[in-house]
Amino acid sequence: MDIMSRLRAQHIETPSWAYGNSGTRFKVFAQQGVPRDPYEKLADAAQVHAFTGVAPTVALHIPWDRVDDYAELSAHARELGIGIGAINSNVFQDDDYMLGSVTHPDPRVRRKATDHLLECVDIMDATGSDTLKLWFSDGLNYPGQDDIRARQDRLAEALAEVYGRLGEGQRFLLEYKLFEPAFYVTDVPDWGTAYAHCVKLGPKAQVVVDTGHHAPGTNIEFIVAFLLREGKLGGFDFNSRFYADDDLMVGAADPFQLFRIMCEVVGGGGLDGGVAFMLDQCHNIEPKIPGQIRSVMNVQEATAKALLVDREALAAAQRSGDVLGANAVLMDAYNTDVRPLLAELRAGMGLEADPMAAYARSGYFEKVAAERVGGTQAGWGA
Repeated sequence: MDIMSRLRAQHIETPSWAYGNSGTRFKVFAQQGVPRDPYEKLADAAQVHAFTGVAPTVALHIPWDRVDDYAELSAHARELGIGIGAINSNVFQDDDYMLGSVTHPDPRVRRKATDHLLECVDIMDATGSDTLKLWFSDGLNYPGQDDIRARQDRLAEALAEVYGRLGEGQRFLLEYKLFEPAFYVTDVPDWGTAYAHCVKLGPKAQVVVDTGHHAPGTNIEFIVAFLLREGKLGGFDFNSRFYADDDLMVGAADPFQLFRIMCEVVGGGGLDGGVAFMLDQCHNIEPKIPGQIRSVMNVQEATAKALLVDREALAAAQRSGDVLGANAVLMDAYNTDVRPLLAELRAGMGLEADPMAAYARSGYFEKVAAERVGGTQAGWGA
């Protein structure tokens, strides 16, 4: 398959929550035209796909996107030319979860949290989604607060129950995070913990790599290469960070890191199926839809550069121990301006060469800003 075909086949999933209001832990900032319900979120997501051509699905977050009829919501998405992607659970925004959800010392709370995860599998069935994404804020703030090993046992028990509920062709992706909101121990703090649980469960359990969830200096591309080698890389939550889990637009802080990650994805066969490329971002000060369009474009650019790496020349330099020559092969690809290539790709798909400019001219923002007056805007609150 040539470069153009592989770029055309790439799918980048946008998150419903990126279209709602968000902010810092101090303040959520409201913007004009923000969706008030999941149906309006889907309409905005459809705009990203319409102008990029490679964002055909949108991830839902439950209960933020709870509706009475998920089959109807899925049908609405199809009418807009998109589909429902991963279903994301939420066991971190309830007073019961102050000391944890599935790892909580109280069995009543653990049952409540696990039942929510099972509800999310029901929603997968109703929407046709094949992926459940699990992230747990569970952890400890103080030494001695709870039994660390016992919490891993409780986590394993809940994951096993959810795993057993998955149907044919369904999977779950287990996310990890170094810290926040727990500061002493996070119950799923790193890729090794997530990997160990997934290996024990079986092939329907895989790891998702959120690019903002690592200690400073972590070599994320090593993690990607290892998980790909083991068949356990289920997907990415793409975003960008300077200090912690900043959730900035992917490729904004360190585009070279994004390129290095995509080099491992391409080299490990991850671009050819099985790995989900999902955005997980909060657009606090920039407009929502343009922020998502730019992020999709950034992933495309990194992917195009990774596909331009001369693999034969790279392998030859590596075999001969040519350190600088091997590095130069990568740098030649990274320093290539791929914008004309992507403009050509979009033209071949019947799209405008510049999605950002095309969206700005469309008048969509002005339209929804005028129409979406009244009601409660979507957002995660703070």
